[in-house]
Amino acid sequence: MVNQSFSDRLVGILIHSLLVLVLIVVLYPLIFVVSASISNPTLVVQGKVWLLPADLTFIGYTKVLQNSEILTGYMNTILYTVVGTAINLTMTVIAAYPLSRRDFVGRNVITAMITFTMFFGGGLIPTYLLIKDLHMINTIWAMVIPGAVSVWNIIIMRTFFQNGIPGELHESAAIDGCGNLQTLWRIILPLSMPIIAVMILFYSVGHWNAYFNALIYLSDRDKYPLQLLLREILIKDEMDSMIQAGGGLLNEKAEQMLESESIKYAIVVVANLPILMLYPFLQKYFVKGIMIGAIKG
Repeated sequence: MVNQSFSDRLVGILIHSLLVLVLIVVLYPLIFVVSASISNPTLVVQGKVWLLPADLTFIGYTKVLQNSEILTGYMNTILYTVVGTAINLTMTVIAAYPLSRRDFVGRNVITAMITFTMFFGGGLIPTYLLIKDLHMINTIWAMVIPGAVSVWNIIIMRTFFQNGIPGELHESAAIDGCGNLQTLWRIILPLSMPIIAVMILFYSVGHWNAYFNALIYLSDRDKYPLQLLLREILIKDEMDSMIQAGGGLLNEKAEQMLESESIKYAIVVVANLPILMLYPFLQKYFVKGIMIGAIKG
């Protein structure tokens, strides 16, 4: 091992201490939510649950599994995430690949035009009118089409194609008689799994947590995603707390509010579980994809 000076060791200790602090800040809320979801809601409201669960109860998960609206919202969220991510990934690839080709005339102009949209948008009202004129109101397409592509992700993927794929592969493919689509499908995409995994993670997390488009464009409750239902539960819980603070709750209503406290934490766990399960499978590609796809000066 290389001998380190006192200042180097001090810096190392400070860095590790900071990382441990960040780990605690990030990990504690996750542990608390899981513990609160399986603890007696009375103890949670009284602030007696800090880290580990107390007086185990699974009433929150029981209520969640019995609620048909929540299960329907869960299925809707899965549908929107799968369909939306597939559209996002397809649009990003077919936009980024031509822009990465040095023989594509006008690619710098097109890149500047799509980058312009990152800073200036049409606004909510024109967007709503457009969605309405396209007859997408209260349909699945209102959830997946308006955000079908991210300019930032196009730039990241384009940079990956430019810096991570040798230009000689394009020339070899052309000599072998491959067209642009064959080159993309048979050569480029198999070599681009790191950045594809990153895009899948980015887009799927975005769709899974999205609720604003549903709030604006959906009116049928059977089409609501899980996050919108969770938002309603949280707002209702806040209103009940305000009523209780004013002394206007009966005993039966108080018991319902305590149950809603467990349901709230249980839904948070259930809502985030798929994403937490997805990340370990993509984590090995994540850092590589970000580093290679980063914009370099």
